Amino acid sequence: MSEGTRLENANPVIFQRSGERVQTASEEDEDVHDPIDDREIFDLIRSINDPEHPLSLEELNVVEQVRVKVNDAENTVGVEFTPTIPHCSMATLIGLSIKVKLLRSLPDRFKIDVCITPGTHASEEAVNKQLADKERVAAALENASLLEVVNQCLSTRSI
Repeated sequence: MSEGTRLENANPVIFQRSGERVQTASEEDEDVHDPIDDREIFDLIRSINDPEHPLSLEELNVVEQVRVKVNDAENTVGVEFTPTIPHCSMATLIGLSIKVKLLRSLPDRFKIDVCITPGTHASEEAVNKQLADKERVAAALENASLLEVVNQCLSTRSI
């Protein structure tokens, strides 16, 4: 971030990360059908970097496991995310980062729905419309500058 840029939320509340998931022997056995569940999806998105702060979306409470819904039988994944402030200008970028992470990580059979938690953002309807539009998402990912920012959000951060 450049020195002249002012943070929208200069002092965000930081939450404790949840513990790592313990995997069972049957989950590691490739011969056993293991349906994808809410926790698996949460584990994929919890470490996404916030575009404005050197913190993860989990640490900022932008993503929570209770806001992840998976129906493996119907091939659907739904994620609600909560921006840290109601006028967060990064909401679309955060939603796009979540969507891209899931598109890259899950089998093609899944329909992925990413939206803002109802009542938590001033432009909720507009952001949700953008995130639900396949053509807009595809066009956004063709923009080299935007793709670079998304990839930075998805990169592994050194601690």
